[in-house]
Amino acid sequence: MNKTEEKDELNLITLAQEYADEDKARGLLESLLWPDGAICPHCQNHKEKPIYKLQPKPTSKSAARKGVYKCGACRKQFTVTVGTIFEDSHLPISKWLMAIFIICSSKKSISALQLSRMLKITYKAAWFMAHRLRFAVSPEQPLNELLKGVVEVDETFVGGKGRTCSRYRRQTPVVALVERGGNMATRVVSNVTQKNLGQALHDCVSKDATVNTDEHGAYRQPLKAWKAHHTVVHSKYEYSRRNADGSVSGINSCESFFSLLKRGVYGSWHHVSREHLPKYANEFAFRWNTRGLTDGERMETALGMVTGKRLTYRQVI
Repeated sequence: MNKTEEKDELNLITLAQEYADEDKARGLLESLLWPDGAICPHCQNHKEKPIYKLQPKPTSKSAARKGVYKCGACRKQFTVTVGTIFEDSHLPISKWLMAIFIICSSKKSISALQLSRMLKITYKAAWFMAHRLRFAVSPEQPLNELLKGVVEVDETFVGGKGRTCSRYRRQTPVVALVERGGNMATRVVSNVTQKNLGQALHDCVSKDATVNTDEHGAYRQPLKAWKAHHTVVHSKYEYSRRNADGSVSGINSCESFFSLLKRGVYGSWHHVSREHLPKYANEFAFRWNTRGLTDGERMETALGMVTGKRLTYRQVI
């Protein structure tokens, strides 16, 4: 079986049956993170100087760990988890792989409590594990490639209960910026103002894009610097409009994303703090941007983003 066939068959049953063994799970992770051979996380040595895999001697009394490599350039030892979100984790790699698959394949996400029951780990470990993965799939700031073409922008409020007069003071605004037929980005802002919306547009959207919004007045001034600004008037029950040039104005893609995000908040997590909301929103944005992939391919994409990122428990709390 070649690597392509092995990757195409990745699913929860395969991970549970074939990769429950820690040595096999480590081998799978190495093949996914190092498709062309081991790379030293300390000096990025790949093929410039040899990298040795340390093998414990049967007659030796030293308890050498499995999966340890030594770099011929910097002379340091490392494993496949060093320099990734897995570093210093006491959880088995096999459970990490199953957790990543479960989160990547759950369209409306999954709670840490449910994850802890499924993997038979503590709630604290499952909560921290999920936060590490959300941190890994969060996009680099600034974005490597700005959204272009026709971009829909809208905002919603997450959290808060009680009467309308006080609810919005406890809710957190989330801005969604969706390239029609392409990728998207999210921004959590303190309040919906021209300054905050303008900054979100500047960070995520190309000036050559045609931006679609609703009639909110905070968009007018910032979007004067963009190629075009089309609006739909929700107060008059206008949600989509076909223009004379054949283009369609609307923000239904943003509304679709918000419906998924809120199902995760209300149905899975129940409450999300302002501090952690950006990571939760980025988790949904990652699944949106990889919606054309299978669950196994989405898991591999997420694993490709774990290198060079580290999140400690102290940072999270």
